[in-house]
This record gives sequence, C-alpha cells and structure tokens, in this order.
Amino acid sequence: MSEPAAAIDLRSDTVTRPSSGMRAAMAEARVGDDQFGEDPTVNQLQERIASLLGKESALWLPSGTMANQVALRALTRPGDDVIVSRQSHAEWHETGGAAANAGVQFTSIGSKGRFSVDEFVEAVKPRDHMLYPPTTLVQIENTHNRAGGVIVPQDDAERICAAAAERGIATFLDGARLWNAAVASSRTPRELAAPFDVVSVALSKGLGAPGGSVLAGSRDVIRRCVRYRRMFGGAMRQVGILAAAGLYAIDRNVSRLAEDHDNARRIAMRISSSRRLLLDLQTVQTNILVVGLAPGAPDAPTVIARAKDRGVLLVAFGPHLIRLVTHLDVTAEQCERAAETLLEVIET
Repeated sequence: MSEPAAAIDLRSDTVTRPSSGMRAAMAEARVGDDQFGEDPTVNQLQERIASLLGKESALWLPSGTMANQVALRALTRPGDDVIVSRQSHAEWHETGGAAANAGVQFTSIGSKGRFSVDEFVEAVKPRDHMLYPPTTLVQIENTHNRAGGVIVPQDDAERICAAAAERGIATFLDGARLWNAAVASSRTPRELAAPFDVVSVALSKGLGAPGGSVLAGSRDVIRRCVRYRRMFGGAMRQVGILAAAGLYAIDRNVSRLAEDHDNARRIAMRISSSRRLLLDLQTVQTNILVVGLAPGAPDAPTVIARAKDRGVLLVAFGPHLIRLVTHLDVTAEQCERAAETLLEVIET
C-alpha cells in the first residue's frame, strides 16, 4: 500500500526540517555549557553573526520572540512608549509579552508595514511630560510579516534612526527575516543593520534551522541582554547542537532564498486571476503572501479546511485573510499545485 502524498505546507517558513547535511553538522558539533559561555559552537555563531551585522557582540536565544522580548527589556524601562509599525509582530504575535515582560506600551504608526520619518517624529512623546509616557525606543520590522513580507526601504530606516538618535531614542531592528530582505534588495545584512543599535535575526525561518535567533549590538547592551535572557528562562546548556545548524544554514541557505521569492511570485501571478482573491502584487517582494478574501468568497476557516482536504496547508490571518509562505521544503512544482488548489477551493 503506497504512502499518502505529503502535504504542501505553506503555513510558515518555520515548518522546515533539518536536511541530512544539517543533521550531520549538528551531530558533530563541539559543545559546552553555554550559560558559562563555554559552548564553542555557540561562541563561533555569535561571533559570526556579530561580524555579518557589523556589531560588537551577539547573543544566541532559543526563539525570535524571546530575542525581541529581551531586546525590549534591555532598551526600555517599565512605563515607556515604543513606536512600532502598524500590525507589527511585536504588537500582534507575541501574546502581549511586551506589556507583561518589559511593561511598555506600543504606539503603532504608518501603513502596509512602513512608516516615514515624519510620522515617527510626530508620534514621539517627550520625556518629563506630566501625562505622556516617554518614547525611548523605535522598532522596525524588516521584512514585515503581516504586510506580506514587504521590505522596508533602507533610506527610510536610515532617516528614522538618525531622527531617533537626535532625540536620544534607541533603535531596534526586528530582522527575523532580514536575510530575505538582504537577498531581495541586493544589500548585505550589515548594510541593513548599520543604522540600528540592536538587531535580531532568526535562523529557524527562511534559513531552515530547527531553532534559534540572535541579537547583535554593542557589548554593553548585549551584556544586559545576557541577564534578561536568564530572567526569561533562555539560558541553556549544550546548545552548540542548534548553533551548528545555524552556521550550516548561514553557509548554505542564504543565497537560495531567491528561489523562495520566485516561488511566492509564481503563486501570486497564478492566483491574481481570481476576483475572489485580493492581492496587491506590489507587496510580493519576498516569500510571504497575505491574501484577502473578497465579498462573496468563502471565509478563511472554510478556505483553509478545503485546502487541507486537498493536501495544502495554509494559515488564517483574520476572518477573511490568509497567509502563504514559501520556503526551502517546497518546490516550484508544489507551489504551482498549491496555487491551483487555492483557485479550486475559492470557487467551490
């Protein structure tokens, strides 16, 4: 009896599984107790990413959300105001962690994953005001998840960071998918990270490692982050096994991200023929598609259930919004099949 065909999983680029080469690298990793700073592979990864991002120091953490939360804790004080893009990951996808862990509030501005320097300056709340919480941090997400993987223009990032520095406001780049932004914009990660005080990058999304994110910044800030990582339960032991996966991924899986971008564009061009699917092709810049369901179309839970029955896995971003993410574990042919499946279920 033949095995059923594996599902085409487009729920996220976090669903990838380590390749045989990555597994071999993990099995052979030199390890030590990372809490004591004695894991040689973690240390190598941290030094490598600090260099790639042009920062003094770096720190490995188990997840991107923990990296973002630790950065918030290190760069702000309870009661502070943090400016973020509208529908940012920090605001929507970290289960209220910013309020619970750092005690900060968000001011969300802009649209479609971006905001201008003028919008930023207008949103800044002054220090020592008798009513307002002081703005002490601005955070930019690049690429922007809920906006469909769009890339933040580097000129905008540079102007915003310069305006923040003039006002004594720290800057943080949520660069979980910074690798995608670098490949799609033909810039280096160092260029994209340069204006920011602290930067996070993920290893478990487009690069295909089974876990891990890294914060990079000045030695003083990263020293504080070590404390907060421990406070949040992220100090681990022989995690060189995961760091080895990250090193393998950086060496082999960055340039191939262009294939994921091509596959996302392939899906987008096919489904754009349907009047029941709402997709701005200008937003298809990397590996994420956020697709609206037009009036008269089935709602998101219905579309997802029908697609699953046909072997395609998607995720809902709202009652009438779905997301598809391409990655190294789906082929061009599978993406074409997924697009055809989506067209079928939307018309049923």
